Amino acid sequence: MRKTVLITIIGLLVAFSSTACNSASGDEKQTALAESTATVSGDKKASSSPEFLTAKTFKEKIWDYEKNPQEWVYEGSEPAIIDFYADWCKPCKMVAPVLEEIAQDYTGKLKVYKIDTEAEKELAAVFQISSIPAFLYIPAEGQPRMDRGYKDKAAFERIIKQELLTK
Repeated sequence: MRKTVLITIIGLLVAFSSTACNSASGDEKQTALAESTATVSGDKKASSSPEFLTAKTFKEKIWDYEKNPQEWVYEGSEPAIIDFYADWCKPCKMVAPVLEEIAQDYTGKLKVYKIDTEAEKELAAVFQISSIPAFLYIPAEGQPRMDRGYKDKAAFERIIKQELLTK
């Protein structure tokens, strides 16, 4: 009886960890920051790959939450998806190539950004990120929406068509 209960609990934990990771884990590598500084402005790949954001670039391109703490004021002109991730998170690693495809497929129509929750703890706190991957969907006009957990390409495309690219 105890073995059955223990096996069931372990199975549930494994199933949950395959769809979301707790962002409260220890310090890990900050390769996203290195990748973002390695991206050359004007490079063809830079226009069709997710862009890595820091707190500073987030305030410039997305929302200056210090200047407008009570009101969402989107600084961008195109709809966007922001992926809150960590290098140690397996579901985050699984969704990364999907977001690469989305960025390429929707170049000029939609921006895809990434925020490393380990390197950018302030941004993770602003959005109360407690589980990753987490996604912020930002329409060109209107309020953003948070979501979390692994998504396949079809799920992202449904959200993009229903919420982000509607006119």
